[in-house]
Amino acid sequence: MGTISASLVKELREKTGAGMMDCKEALTACDGDIEKAVDFLRQKGLAKAAKRSGRETSEGIVESYIHMGGKIGVMVEVNCESDFVAKTDDFKEFARNVAMQIAATNPAGIAPEDVPADLLERERQVYRAQVLEMGKPENMVDKIVDGKIKKFFKESCLIEQQYVKNPDITIGDYLNETVAKIGESIRIKRFARFALGE
Repeated sequence: MGTISASLVKELREKTGAGMMDCKEALTACDGDIEKAVDFLRQKGLAKAAKRSGRETSEGIVESYIHMGGKIGVMVEVNCESDFVAKTDDFKEFARNVAMQIAATNPAGIAPEDVPADLLERERQVYRAQVLEMGKPENMVDKIVDGKIKKFFKESCLIEQQYVKNPDITIGDYLNETVAKIGESIRIKRFARFALGE
């Protein structure tokens, strides 16, 4: 495709929120195919996110979310590099969605390394007992338990969980997409979840 029309660039911008020149570059690289251009921008964004991940994040917000008529409440601290970004709608929306995710899924920690060692060991022992009960050969037990631990992390670590609003991606993917979109490193620092009666 020779020339990329302004309307095509506009359509891609509306779909992705990417800059005009980035959209034009993506459309040119993908011969005007919108869907391929979206993927192109996502891949480019993930590369940018990886570069930004080491930057200091000392600004941000504490977002709260109350669910089920006051029966579940969440507070989450999400950090970014500048107060300017912390005030943007995209950043606030990300923090809000993370708080909603926490309310819905009750993660044990943000990342696998945040899961308390005693909880992890308890899970490992339960899985080991289950596998032995199934009569699996001793040499396979550890591999099976490791697989179950990976699954446990996917279910109980916020960053590994499927995003409830889009199960095709994880919260980690959503974080990377948001980093690519806003152009700054983002970090989910900590959270607290409260449920009535717990």
